Amino acid sequence: MLSVTPVYAALLAILFIALSVRVISQRRSDKISYGDGGNTAMLKVMRTHSNFIEYTPFALLLIAMVELQGAGGLLLNLLGLTLLSGRLLHAYGFGRSPQIIILRQIGMLLTFAAILVAAIANLVLAL
Repeated sequence: MLSVTPVYAALLAILFIALSVRVISQRRSDKISYGDGGNTAMLKVMRTHSNFIEYTPFALLLIAMVELQGAGGLLLNLLGLTLLSGRLLHAYGFGRSPQIIILRQIGMLLTFAAILVAAIANLVLAL
Protein backbone atom coordinates (compact mmCIF):
# COMPACT_ATOMS: atom_id res chain seq x y z
CA MET A 1 0.00 0.00 0.00
CA LEU A 2 1.26 3.46 -0.85
CA SER A 3 1.58 5.91 2.02
CA VAL A 4 4.47 8.25 1.05
CA THR A 5 4.04 8.80 -2.69
CA PRO A 6 0.46 10.13 -2.32
CA VAL A 7 1.72 12.98 -0.12
CA TYR A 8 4.13 14.16 -2.80
CA ALA A 9 1.58 13.54 -5.56
CA ALA A 10 -0.88 15.77 -3.69
CA LEU A 11 1.67 18.55 -3.17
CA LEU A 12 2.71 18.38 -6.81
CA ALA A 13 -0.96 18.44 -7.84
CA ILE A 14 -1.37 21.71 -5.94
CA LEU A 15 1.61 23.14 -7.84
CA PHE A 16 0.07 21.87 -11.08
CA ILE A 17 -3.17 23.73 -10.30
CA ALA A 18 -1.23 26.92 -9.50
CA LEU A 19 0.62 26.71 -12.83
CA SER A 20 -2.68 26.01 -14.62
CA VAL A 21 -4.29 29.06 -13.03
CA ARG A 22 -1.36 31.18 -14.25
CA VAL A 23 -2.01 29.97 -17.82
CA ILE A 24 -5.73 30.71 -17.53
CA SER A 25 -5.08 34.16 -16.05
CA GLN A 26 -2.62 35.01 -18.81
CA ARG A 27 -5.11 33.84 -21.45
CA ARG A 28 -7.83 36.02 -19.95
CA SER A 29 -5.68 39.12 -19.54
CA ASP A 30 -4.30 38.86 -23.09
CA LYS A 31 -7.55 37.56 -24.63
CA ILE A 32 -5.86 34.47 -26.12
CA SER A 33 -8.16 31.49 -26.40
CA TYR A 34 -5.85 29.10 -28.26
CA GLY A 35 -2.09 28.70 -28.57
CA ASP A 36 0.22 31.50 -27.54
CA GLY A 37 -1.10 34.14 -29.94
CA GLY A 38 2.50 35.18 -30.65
CA ASN A 39 2.66 36.55 -27.12
CA THR A 40 5.95 35.78 -25.33
CA ALA A 41 4.38 36.10 -21.85
CA MET A 42 1.74 33.55 -22.86
CA LEU A 43 4.38 31.25 -24.27
CA LYS A 44 6.38 31.47 -21.03
CA VAL A 45 3.47 30.47 -18.76
CA MET A 46 2.48 27.71 -21.18
CA ARG A 47 6.00 26.27 -21.27
CA THR A 48 6.36 26.51 -17.49
CA HIS A 49 3.15 24.49 -17.16
CA SER A 50 4.09 22.11 -19.96
CA ASN A 51 7.54 21.39 -18.58
CA PHE A 52 5.97 20.48 -15.25
CA ILE A 53 3.55 18.05 -16.86
CA GLU A 54 6.25 16.54 -19.09
CA TYR A 55 8.39 15.36 -16.14
CA THR A 56 6.22 15.05 -13.03
CA PRO A 57 3.92 12.10 -13.87
CA PHE A 58 6.80 9.85 -14.98
CA ALA A 59 8.84 10.70 -11.88
CA LEU A 60 5.86 10.03 -9.59
CA LEU A 61 5.24 6.71 -11.32
CA LEU A 62 8.84 5.66 -10.69
CA ILE A 63 8.64 6.74 -7.04
CA ALA A 64 5.36 4.86 -6.57
CA MET A 65 6.95 1.71 -8.00
CA VAL A 66 9.88 2.07 -5.60
CA GLU A 67 7.40 2.33 -2.74
CA LEU A 68 5.38 -0.66 -3.96
CA GLN A 69 8.58 -2.71 -3.99
CA GLY A 70 9.05 -2.02 -0.29
CA ALA A 71 11.67 0.72 -0.18
CA GLY A 72 12.13 2.51 3.14
CA GLY A 73 10.65 5.83 4.08
CA LEU A 74 13.98 7.64 4.00
CA LEU A 75 14.60 6.85 0.32
CA LEU A 76 10.99 7.60 -0.60
CA ASN A 77 10.99 10.94 1.19
CA LEU A 78 14.34 11.89 -0.34
CA LEU A 79 12.98 11.09 -3.79
CA GLY A 80 9.75 12.98 -3.14
CA LEU A 81 11.47 16.02 -1.66
CA THR A 82 14.01 16.08 -4.46
CA LEU A 83 11.28 15.97 -7.09
CA LEU A 84 9.09 18.54 -5.33
CA SER A 85 12.03 20.90 -4.79
CA GLY A 86 13.14 20.48 -8.38
CA ARG A 87 9.73 21.22 -9.80
CA LEU A 88 9.22 24.24 -7.53
CA LEU A 89 12.63 25.72 -8.34
CA HIS A 90 12.25 25.13 -12.06
CA ALA A 91 8.75 26.63 -12.19
CA TYR A 92 9.85 29.68 -10.22
CA GLY A 93 13.12 30.22 -12.07
CA PHE A 94 11.71 29.61 -15.54
CA GLY A 95 8.47 31.48 -14.91
CA ARG A 96 10.10 34.77 -13.90
CA SER A 97 10.82 37.58 -16.32
CA PRO A 98 13.70 37.64 -16.73
CA GLN A 99 14.33 34.01 -15.92
CA ILE A 100 16.42 33.08 -12.92
CA ILE A 101 18.59 30.67 -14.86
CA ILE A 102 20.36 29.13 -11.86
CA LEU A 103 17.04 28.15 -10.24
CA ARG A 104 15.85 26.71 -13.53
CA GLN A 105 19.06 24.68 -13.85
CA ILE A 106 19.03 23.46 -10.24
CA GLY A 107 15.37 22.57 -10.65
CA MET A 108 16.09 20.38 -13.67
CA LEU A 109 19.12 18.83 -11.99
CA LEU A 110 17.00 17.85 -8.98
CA THR A 111 14.23 16.54 -11.23
CA PHE A 112 16.67 14.41 -13.22
CA ALA A 113 18.30 13.21 -9.99
CA ALA A 114 14.94 12.05 -8.62
CA ILE A 115 14.13 10.23 -11.88
CA LEU A 116 17.56 8.62 -12.15
CA VAL A 117 17.75 7.49 -8.51
CA ALA A 118 14.18 6.16 -8.67
CA ALA A 119 15.00 4.28 -11.88
CA ILE A 120 18.12 2.74 -10.34
CA ALA A 121 16.24 1.87 -7.15
CA ASN A 122 13.55 0.15 -9.22
CA LEU A 123 16.16 -1.91 -11.04
CA VAL A 124 17.94 -2.89 -7.84
CA LEU A 125 14.71 -3.77 -6.04
CA ALA A 126 13.29 -5.69 -9.01
CA LEU A 127 16.44 -7.68 -9.69
